[in-house]
Amino acid sequence: MSRVGKKPIQIPAGVEIKIEGNAISVKGPKGAISREIPEGILIEQKENEILVSPKSINKRNKSLWGLMRMLISNMVDGVQKGFEKKLEMQGVGFKANVQGSDLVLEVGFSHDVKLSAPEGIAYSAEKNIITVSGIDKEKVGQAAAVIRRVRPPEPYKGKGIRYQGEYVRRKLGKKATGGAG
Repeated sequence: MSRVGKKPIQIPAGVEIKIEGNAISVKGPKGAISREIPEGILIEQKENEILVSPKSINKRNKSLWGLMRMLISNMVDGVQKGFEKKLEMQGVGFKANVQGSDLVLEVGFSHDVKLSAPEGIAYSAEKNIITVSGIDKEKVGQAAAVIRRVRPPEPYKGKGIRYQGEYVRRKLGKKATGGAG
């Protein structure tokens, strides 16, 4: 039995839920999200709670039960509060600018890297901090991963783009190894 799947999802005030067949749509102050529900999962709304359960107990349904509960919970949180990820840039001359809905990165290449924002995602940049925000947690995480992939932090000097609070394990250079040449 799924410990996560058993928990009911509380519906806060100002959030509307509509369950139609095998689809669920959530509407709130920040926007609206909808998602398809797999065949073996049953979703029912009782007053101000959503209950998720498997229709039949088999391996596939048991594995999807807790996942679907968390995805629906994230949808409710997203339309109410929204999600954001922060990335920080470390390196001499590294800059980020927002032009319209595009993010322009100057990260030591011979050219600027231009990333356009996916639908429902907003970028903002100030000094060396890039903020990715939106109502869909999956899209926010994916957009942040794409930005980080442009110039991941390297282990010798630590230059690159990293998540805020991410620890990069540093390596010693040639002079510190003390090997005979």
